[in-house]
Amino acid sequence: MKILVAIKRVVDYNVRVRVKSDGSGVETDGVKMSINPFDEIALEEALRIKERGEAEEVVVCSIGGDEVQQQLRTGLAMGADRAIQVQTSGPVQPLTAARVLLKLAEKEQPGIVFLGKQAIDDDCNQTGQMLAALWGRPQATFASKVSLGEGKATVAREVDAGLETIEVDLPAVMTSDLRLNEPRFVKLPDIMKAKRKPLDTTSLDELGVERAADIETTAYEPPPKRGGGKMVESVDELVSELKAKGLL
Repeated sequence: MKILVAIKRVVDYNVRVRVKSDGSGVETDGVKMSINPFDEIALEEALRIKERGEAEEVVVCSIGGDEVQQQLRTGLAMGADRAIQVQTSGPVQPLTAARVLLKLAEKEQPGIVFLGKQAIDDDCNQTGQMLAALWGRPQATFASKVSLGEGKATVAREVDAGLETIEVDLPAVMTSDLRLNEPRFVKLPDIMKAKRKPLDTTSLDELGVERAADIETTAYEPPPKRGGGKMVESVDELVSELKAKGLL
């Protein structure tokens, strides 16, 4: 079985995000970029499945300009066998990403398409669900535990009420939650080996993917600074203050 893992290049989660002075976007010059943490967890799970002998190949893919090759090489250093870059410029929104992954799934014929439940830059949480609908295959989202059987997968997923265990037929789409695993550290010898692993490039036109109508973001601004607190002497005074601020 083959596993296709989608990863996204995002500002590293340890970096404090700053809005550009002109409000046109988020500052990325000189900022550390990394694999989206949820996608990194998805890749780690795919690698563990392969190491258990339940998959033969792990293919990692990403959509974007040449800068995404850095994250693809990191994925190869973690243990992926091949990488695919789908070249495009500008931001890619969930429906376009799902259409790209559908074409890759049709070409690669994976048993599982694995990706993070959401990206930390836009928090959309849509791509996996859209892919499952377009592909016409089962989905297991917010996975916190995955076990494979004969042509099936049992997935424990996190829901509002706790944990839900479902069984899906393969091929299927899975999205990872934070508690699924802890990704491995990449070592220098693995980084050197990754340089010799194949990294193929293609484009939206070559895949026959049409961009979905994008949602246009007109401006960015940081959240307002938090105001100072005020001490009150009684519950009645607290209620009065809340009413004055329109909170009650």
